[in-house]
Amino acid sequence: MDNPILIGVLAWFFPGAGHLVQKRIKRGLLISAAIWTMFIIAILSGGAYYPGFGFKDGQLLYLLNVFSTFGNGLGELIRFLVSVEPSKDVAARATFEYGGRFLEVAGLLNYLAVIDAIDINLGRKK
Repeated sequence: MDNPILIGVLAWFFPGAGHLVQKRIKRGLLISAAIWTMFIIAILSGGAYYPGFGFKDGQLLYLLNVFSTFGNGLGELIRFLVSVEPSKDVAARATFEYGGRFLEVAGLLNYLAVIDAIDINLGRKK
C-alpha cells in the first residue's frame, strides 16, 4: 500500500494497522497491544464516562478530552456505545479519573503511531 492518506486513516481507525499493512509486524503488534491494553483498562476503570461534565463547565478541559479520546479511532466508537447509559455511581469509583486519563493517553499515543506510520510510508523513517 503506497497511499499515505489511506495508511493514516487506517492507522488512526485501528491502532497498529498502519504498520501492519506496511509489513512492520513487530512494531504494529506492539503499538496495537499497548494502545488496546490501555483502552481496555480505561473502560474497565470507568474512564468511558470521564470527564463527567459538559462543555459549559470547562471548555478547554472538555475540548482537550474530546481531542485526545478521538485519537482512539474505533475505540472512540466503542467508548461512546459503552457510555450511552452510565450508571449513577460511576463517578464515585476510585478509578474513575485514572480511567479517563488512560483513555486520553491511549488516544494521544495513537496519534503518534499514525504520524510514525505515515513517516515510514513517505520514507522519512526506516
